[in-house]
Amino acid sequence: MLKKTLIIFLTLGCFACNTAAKKGLTAQQIVDMAISASGGERYQNTIVRFRFRDFIYESEVIDGKKILRRIGATDFTEVIDVKSPDGFKRYVNDSLVVVADSMAIKYANSINSVHYFTRLPYGLNDAAVMKELLGEVQLKNQDYYKVKITFKEDNGGDDFEDIYIYWFDKQTYKPDYLAYQFYTEGGGQRFREAYNERHVNGIRFVDYKNYKTKDNTTKIVLIDSLFENGALELLSKIELTEIEVLPKG
Repeated sequence: MLKKTLIIFLTLGCFACNTAAKKGLTAQQIVDMAISASGGERYQNTIVRFRFRDFIYESEVIDGKKILRRIGATDFTEVIDVKSPDGFKRYVNDSLVVVADSMAIKYANSINSVHYFTRLPYGLNDAAVMKELLGEVQLKNQDYYKVKITFKEDNGGDDFEDIYIYWFDKQTYKPDYLAYQFYTEGGGQRFREAYNERHVNGIRFVDYKNYKTKDNTTKIVLIDSLFENGALELLSKIELTEIEVLPKG
């Protein structure tokens, strides 16, 4: 009787273990750990500044509002573009100037895009983000959680229909790869491979090798198989320099 009871107990125990293993982590838990591993609260409590190509970019959170800046300068002129929840503003030599609505949208989207990729994975907990765990895969013999990101139309921005895929390292939870399907300006697909990881005052920064597909017929959720097979074309490298992370105040 004791032996039979022990067998039943072990069987139930194994069933419970298997159920827990199958349940695993949620997409939300993976993203939370990725943010914690990459900077956590430091994204909120610091001013981040870096150079990308011809501009200096700055970001900070003031009274709960995300303020994004892009600064360009010549010998005689300094242009500061500011994107915030209050809209887009341009200052030329400290004077506010009027910008046509069509151009203001273009500038604001460009600024947001640069800052968005630089701050990843922090933005993946924004209110409009929806997360779905697609499973576990291998890229370059490394194990990853594969997470799909889509956006609600409300507060999702002009590009709320875009689809993103992230690959989070199963050991570190850092996003080493990402891909996205976009629909503006004719649309397309991109795959980014992170490299040159460094931490500045506790915040993780990476550069990217930016790949494109040969056509847009591949489903974006399958783009990692194209990367593994060498079927993507290297489009550009996205490199940050002069990175500073400064305490607020």
